[in-house]
Amino acid sequence: QLQFVESGGGLVQAGGSLRLSCADSGFTLDYYSIGWFRQAPGKEREGVSCISSRGDSTNYLESVKGRFTISRDNAKKTVYLQINSLVPEVTAVYYCARRRAGRQCVSFPGGYEYWGQGTQVTVSS
Repeated sequence: QLQFVESGGGLVQAGGSLRLSCADSGFTLDYYSIGWFRQAPGKEREGVSCISSRGDSTNYLESVKGRFTISRDNAKKTVYLQINSLVPEVTAVYYCARRRAGRQCVSFPGGYEYWGQGTQVTVSS
């Protein structure tokens, strides 16, 4: 049974860094693009980054470029999101999600079929 588990969130001070992990306890991730999304209180879920199945293509929300880095290790069935220079505005629950096999990255949540439970990131000023 497919199950994504996000980890690495927490309460950090502005200026710090976090590395979020998205581990797949099911089958291989090799054929799937994986996206990271976030949802802040009272706001819609938005895509922040996505990585292609082989890791050779990445996309970022404009506002996070230069501070967020997505990567993957297919052997470990894990996708990472490195977040640097944290600011309070990135406070949200962060989710990872999987596209259907062979599909390229898209930015809208409806394009993803499997989701993790989320990990909370809170940045204090």
